[in-house]
Amino acid sequence: MALPPILVVTTGGTIDKQYFDALSEYQIAESVIGRLLKIARVTHPFRVIELMRKDSLELTDADRALIAATIADAPETHVVITHGTDTMTQTARALGHLTGKTIVLAGALAPARFSESDASFNLGMAFACCQSAPPGVWITMNGSVFNGLTARKDRAAGTFVES
Repeated sequence: MALPPILVVTTGGTIDKQYFDALSEYQIAESVIGRLLKIARVTHPFRVIELMRKDSLELTDADRALIAATIADAPETHVVITHGTDTMTQTARALGHLTGKTIVLAGALAPARFSESDASFNLGMAFACCQSAPPGVWITMNGSVFNGLTARKDRAAGTFVES
C-alpha cells in the first residue's frame, strides 16, 4: 500500500530565521525544511511549497486565506505547515473550516540553523502526527500534540498549552 504523500507548506517564522552576526537583525531566509528532511533521511513521500517568508507577527488575514486556499486546492490530504509560534494558533483557527485533511502546524523557538534548535524534533513530530492523527488541525510543539483549535501559547513559559 502506498503511503499518502505529505504536503509541507513553509510560511517563515523562527524556524527559518537567519542571523548574520550579533549586531544584525534577523531575516527569514530560504527555507531549510527540505534540507532537514533530507538529513533525517525521510523516505515518506512529501512535497514542499515555500509559500512565504514572514515572521508570524507580520501575517495578515489575506496571508492566512492564501495558506487555507493552498491547502484546500492541494491534492494531498496530509499537510505539515511550518509557522512562527507567535500567531500559530491564530492560523490554526483560520484553517478550522477545512475538512477531510489532517493539518499539523510546527515551528521552533530557536532557528533551525542553530545547533541547539528544537526545529528538527518539532518537524519530526509533525510528520508523525500527520500520519497518525485523524483529520483536523493540530499543533506539535514542546514534545506534545495539541488541538490547534483550542491550544494557546504561554509566552511567559515559552510553551504551548491547552486552553
